[in-house]
Amino acid sequence: MSNSKVVKDSKGHPKGLYLLFVTEMWERFSYYGMRALFMLYMVQALLFDKEMASQVYGSYTGLVYLTPLIGGYIADKYWGNRQSIVVGALVMALGQFLLFLSACYFHQIGIAKWLMFCGLGLLIMGNGFFKPNISTMVGRLYSDDDKRKDSAFTIFYMGVNVGSTLAPLICGLIGNTGHPEDFKWGFLASCIGMILGAVIFQLLKNKYICDPDGNPVGLAPEKKADCTKQDENASARLSARSIVAIISTAVLTLIFSINWDWITGNSDMVGGNVFLGADWIGSLIYATVIVMPVLIITDRSLDKIEKIRIGIIYVIAFFVIFFWAAYEQAGASLTFFADEQTDRNIGGWEMPAAYFQSFNPIMLVLLAPLFAGLWSFLGRKGIEPSSIKKQAIGLLLLAFGYLFIAFGVKDVEPGVKVSMIWLTGLYFIHTMGELCLAPIGLSLVYKLSPARFSSLLMGVWYLSTSAANKMAGMLSGYYPEGGVVKSFLGYQVGDLHDFFLLFVYMSGTAAVVLFLLSGKLQSLMPEK
Repeated sequence: MSNSKVVKDSKGHPKGLYLLFVTEMWERFSYYGMRALFMLYMVQALLFDKEMASQVYGSYTGLVYLTPLIGGYIADKYWGNRQSIVVGALVMALGQFLLFLSACYFHQIGIAKWLMFCGLGLLIMGNGFFKPNISTMVGRLYSDDDKRKDSAFTIFYMGVNVGSTLAPLICGLIGNTGHPEDFKWGFLASCIGMILGAVIFQLLKNKYICDPDGNPVGLAPEKKADCTKQDENASARLSARSIVAIISTAVLTLIFSINWDWITGNSDMVGGNVFLGADWIGSLIYATVIVMPVLIITDRSLDKIEKIRIGIIYVIAFFVIFFWAAYEQAGASLTFFADEQTDRNIGGWEMPAAYFQSFNPIMLVLLAPLFAGLWSFLGRKGIEPSSIKKQAIGLLLLAFGYLFIAFGVKDVEPGVKVSMIWLTGLYFIHTMGELCLAPIGLSLVYKLSPARFSSLLMGVWYLSTSAANKMAGMLSGYYPEGGVVKSFLGYQVGDLHDFFLLFVYMSGTAAVVLFLLSGKLQSLMPEK
């Protein structure tokens, strides 16, 4: 009997993996369906200017990657993975429904904006419970020495790409019609997708989400009597550091929110205030990105080697910020470009601008096997780039993508539409950059993290994505409009050519610096 069980388990994958696949697919459908329409909705229906819409977009996507720290802690301490996933999914579905209601009342701007911000708040909160918990359950379906685990994560990752491919196609078709009153149908489709994911998971989780021995995975942690005193002592030790962290975060948030122009007298605001117009969300994100890494690396239980390796994670995470800040223009400024200055006419049919956001996941699915084969081939020849050099290559490819489109729009007048080959080419080059950087980065975090800090350090990795998304929204605000010349750190942005070159300089410089540091950083890493 025992032998037959082993044979059975060695074939294929447990059905729980496919349940998690489907659940994640619908969550990504919900997120990317909404994201494909969000910027267009704010500008075309709520009449936000592009700079304001970009700030809201950056704050939303930044907080989406910040709240998993809280959701992961609550799951580990109180709820468990299962309950956290269901609660997170339902909260996000409610958030999507409020966006649907907002779009129903878009003529009444005050009500529509209030519903929209409430919906965004629920999406941020629900994602915090959902995101850090579903992926951790994949590995728990297998024993520690099961060789199928790597392919299981590959299959699970396909769920992400299937959802993010279908979402812009479906939601864009029914919501991005050129008529503001139709945005609501795209948001409603996102809501329905999230409800489907939650219902399927709730109905089948008890049957399929089990470890190899048949024990349920992801239940709420049990409190043992003999652990109570130990927990109390641990809580006492952590309380002082937690208080320091909270105070430090609050102080840094205030500092980042100060209007220095008002203090120095350079502001022309009448009746101005030192905190008037402050970007409190951005300030909170940037403060957390500083405090959390410091809190972890100053832990007294870490030895010198562990601190060095955590330091490498921090350095890589810093450069990743520049990658995602430029890459995530896909949901921000590049959506404006696709809508306003890209010729989307195909045989008399005008493709919705939202469809461009399906290009990346489609290309990702097609190119991933090729890149996996490329690294294997180079490895056999002994010329495979180091992990950190691959990251530098990813940044360099990002710069090339923006250089390509900058060439395509050079000397093009505002309002003149260019061939979609320029935007398609950019997404193709950026997808290659993502394949060099994103999977390698996750692998490095796993390899370098001390086991007892692996979850927290993965949270730090997501924090860098949070800061990057907030920065992406800020940079999108420099998208040229109305002939206004904007200035970023002394760099003048007067047209699309200038705007795209900004990302060439930013990501290209980061690539060169990381490449120069790669040798030293690689020497400090553990042997394979």
